[in-house]
Parts: sequence; C-alpha cells; structure tokens
Amino acid sequence: MTKIRWPLLIVLASLAAVAPVATDLYLPGFPAMGAELGADASGVQLTLTTFLVGLALGQLVMGPLADRYGRRVPLIAGTAVCAAAGIACALAPNLETLIAARFVQGFAGAGGMVIGRAVIADLAAGRAAARAFTLLLTVGGVAPVLAPSVGALLAGPVGWRGMLWAVAVLCLAMVAGVLLVVPETRPATAPAEPAWRQVLGSRGFWPPVAVFALSFGVMMAYIAASPFLYQDVIGLSEIGYGVVFGVNAAGLIGAGAVAGRLAHRIAPIRMIRWCVAVQVSATCLFLVLALAEAPVWTYLVVIFAAVTANGGIMGNSAALAMEPVRAVAGTGSAVLGFSQFALGAVVSPLVGLGGASSAVVPALVMAVSSVGAGAVCLFGLHRDRHLV
Repeated sequence: MTKIRWPLLIVLASLAAVAPVATDLYLPGFPAMGAELGADASGVQLTLTTFLVGLALGQLVMGPLADRYGRRVPLIAGTAVCAAAGIACALAPNLETLIAARFVQGFAGAGGMVIGRAVIADLAAGRAAARAFTLLLTVGGVAPVLAPSVGALLAGPVGWRGMLWAVAVLCLAMVAGVLLVVPETRPATAPAEPAWRQVLGSRGFWPPVAVFALSFGVMMAYIAASPFLYQDVIGLSEIGYGVVFGVNAAGLIGAGAVAGRLAHRIAPIRMIRWCVAVQVSATCLFLVLALAEAPVWTYLVVIFAAVTANGGIMGNSAALAMEPVRAVAGTGSAVLGFSQFALGAVVSPLVGLGGASSAVVPALVMAVSSVGAGAVCLFGLHRDRHLV
C-alpha cells in the first residue's frame, strides 16, 4: 500500500469539511438573508434543506461515477461545479435562485466527501486506513461544531453574502488542492460483479456502517439540541455557549488525535468497542440525570464524554466498513455517507419534541442512538473475523 502523505491527507480532510462548513457557516445570517430577499423563516430554511438533499443524493451518484471513471476526473468536476454554485449562491438575486444554487452546491460538493474516502480506501488498509480515516473524519466532525461560531463572528463584518463567498473561496481552494495533490488511485482491475451488488451483498460492510451512522446520530442530536440545551436548560450566555462548544470540539479533536496515534497498536474493532462503551455510559447517564433533574452542571460533563468518544468511533468504523468493499470503494463510500446523513436528518428534528426547557428528549435520542451502536458492537462486529 502507498503511504498517505500529509499534503494529500490535508486536502482530503478539507474536502470532507467543505460540506459541513457550507451547511453551518451561514446559519447566523438567516435573519438578515430573509429580510434582504423578502423570505419568511421557512423559505430561508429551504436553502439548508435543499443543500442537504443535494448532499445525500450526490453521494449516491458521485461514488459509482468514481468507480467507473476513476477518482480524479469526477473529483475535479465536482469541486469545480461546487465552487461555481457557491459563487452563484453569493450573487443570488432572489430566494429561488439561492435555493437552486444550494442544491447544486450540495450535490457537487458530495463528491469531495465520498471520493475522498474512496481514495483512502484505495491507498491504505487495516490499521493504516483506520488512522487515516480517523484524522479525516475528526476534521469533518469538528467542522459543523465550529462553523456556527465562526459564522457568528463573520455575520456583522461581512453579512450572509460574505459568509457564502467564504464557502465559495474554500471550494476554489479545494479545486486547486485536487489538481495539485490528489492522484488517480482507482484500482486498474475491474470488480468481478456490479458495484452495487458487491456493496449491498457484503455481510462485513453493514455492521460498521450501522455503528458509523448511529454514532453520527449522537453527534447530530447534540448539535441540533445544543442551542436550547446549553442556553435555556443549563442557562449559559451566548459567550458561555461558544466556550462550551469549543471545549467539546477540543475533546473531539484530542480523541481523534489519540485514536490516530494508537491505530498501529490497537485493532480498530477494539478501539470502537471501548469508545462506544464510553459513549453508551455517558448518554445513558445523561438520560438518568435529566430524568432526575440533577444539577445542570453535571450535564456538561456527560455530554463532553459522549462527544469526545466519537473521536475514536467514526474513523475506525469507516475503515472497517470500507475494508470488504475496497474494490468498489466509491460505491461503498456513497452508501456509508448516505446512511450517515439520512440518519442525521431523522435525528435532528426529534430533539426538539420536548420543548426548549427540558433535556430529557435530547438525552433520550442520544442514548437510543448510542445503545443501538453498542448493540451492533455486541452482536454484529464480532461475527466477521477479518474486522478484528
């Protein structure tokens, strides 16, 4: 296997971060956007919804294209179209144009995420792949956590259009990065059977995909619930909210860095089991504390533990999922990414069902997702010995 050098890993990690940044960076500009374009809150929300729809569908298209035509050409085309759509978003004269451009931006931007994972699967296997995926997905996991805070800082000086210009510039930088750094890595030999059939029929593929998606569900529940959970329930100020977000992001980054360094000594499946155990314990304790109306400072501790544990789960589970489908890594990566965002789309609205003054529902959603991942670890992963 070819060693994945740092310039390539940095570009791939940046590609993985483009979609989360494009999703969350401009959120603080929603009120100003609605006022300028004459749109109500639901209309402005459609700019986010259509982007996410494009992102989910784009992965299902870009992954198989990468298996058929190679990694480099679809990746260059996808990042170029994403950048062009980003410029169209920043210049949009009305809401309809913005919504259409955001869909195209999400659809094309999906290529960076799905093909980036395929490139790693082409170049590395086993524990080396686990290390690379951990570093890649740590960046992708931190991006949606930090992007709203950065957007809040930019909202005043540059406005919502300036934030969309920032996303467009990031996409342009990724075009240059792909052209300069990313090689063609698709295996020269054609797979023995159609890509979709090979992926869907792989027994070793689905358990780590389930762990990956369910752990991402914990993260999405945390992100979606955090504004009212930290400010309305715990009582933090906007500044305090930003500080706690930053601390949790630091925990996630630190755990990802530690997991990456330990990847050569600890098997991915062991790392997943340890970290899922921590996450299950933390989320279940969070639910108990919320039901008991315990002191709210205790929520901060268990949420930090649950978020930090994700740093050792996401990359390792992605590596295990991609291992049995390496011959069709583009399609495997597409299914992996689609499952992630599909579950995230289901989980996000659920956390608000209990209202803004209770932590019980967010704690329940996080606990159910993590317990689901724990059940897969107990009854699914160990059945496939090549994953150990």
